[in-house]
Amino acid sequence: MKLNEIRDNEGATKNRMRVGRGIGSGKGKTAGRGVKGQKARTGVSIKGFEGGQMPLHRRLPKRGFNNIHAADLNEVNLGRVQEAIEAGKLDKGATVTVDALVQAGIIARARDGVKLLGVGDLTTKLAFEVTRASKSAIEAVEKAGGSVTVVYASGVSTRGSAQATA
Repeated sequence: MKLNEIRDNEGATKNRMRVGRGIGSGKGKTAGRGVKGQKARTGVSIKGFEGGQMPLHRRLPKRGFNNIHAADLNEVNLGRVQEAIEAGKLDKGATVTVDALVQAGIIARARDGVKLLGVGDLTTKLAFEVTRASKSAIEAVEKAGGSVTVVYASGVSTRGSAQATA
């Protein structure tokens, strides 16, 4: 076999249908659009139109809303942090911040901040600087001898009664 003899298998490629090339072509005259009417014209988009009847998407009630001010937080469980310490990815003496969590591979990228959750066991004394923390997480960290400081990106608290420290 030579390079100039290489070709696709029979039937592997197919030429596109060229419409509007005469009645004898099979796709001439109306070019597969039927005859007349709105949908035979170019640029028509009537998705959801039900012939004048109220369309389904307008008959159904609206539900909920998207809060444009909601923070997109990374959730981190205490058990995951403990695993990273045991694997040597996190330093025991250093403060656990968003940057430290990214470096350790616990979170892929920092979004609007980190919320610390109390799932799992924490046995190491650690100082955390996070955007939010659950009550169970704070209790578990303090039980292990550590501390949790709630820090906001802007330095201003948006939710909760925790003191912001910038």
